[in-house]
Amino acid sequence: MVQPASAKWYDRRDYVFIEFCVEDSKDVNVNFEKSKLTFSCLGGSDNFKHLNEIDLFHCIDPNDSKHKRTDRSILCCLRKGESGQSWPRLTKERAKLNWLSVDFNNWKDWEDDSDEDMSNFDRFSEDSQDSDDESKYIKSMFTQRYFASKTKLKIEMLTSFEKK
Repeated sequence: MVQPASAKWYDRRDYVFIEFCVEDSKDVNVNFEKSKLTFSCLGGSDNFKHLNEIDLFHCIDPNDSKHKRTDRSILCCLRKGESGQSWPRLTKERAKLNWLSVDFNNWKDWEDDSDEDMSNFDRFSEDSQDSDDESKYIKSMFTQRYFASKTKLKIEMLTSFEKK
């Protein structure tokens, strides 16, 4: 049985980032085409088969797009075909996909945008040879996401108490 992997995405001026949330992934295959992304892997201790095929909202540069596997997810960096063009959604069609969501923790206004996202991605790209920097970066990303989710939970709890 095959099912899509859950994924989160966010938009930047020159890139679109997609994170496929599959722990302990094996046999990862990411195929970048001009208007389509195909992702597949085996995940978890039971080697469950995941397959995602995405018809993209706009075209990308497949030669300048890349991915990186970690123990918890696979992060894909898609180079936009036209820089500076906003993507209101990831997919060509407007249908709601239950496995896809917006990564609001990483979403930000373009006025604040810089090349920092790509430089962060490059720090742990496939041809990176400094695993200490990679480990430090991944730990810092995990820590940022952990504290962001804890802060969000505290705000939700305080809000719910205030309503009572």
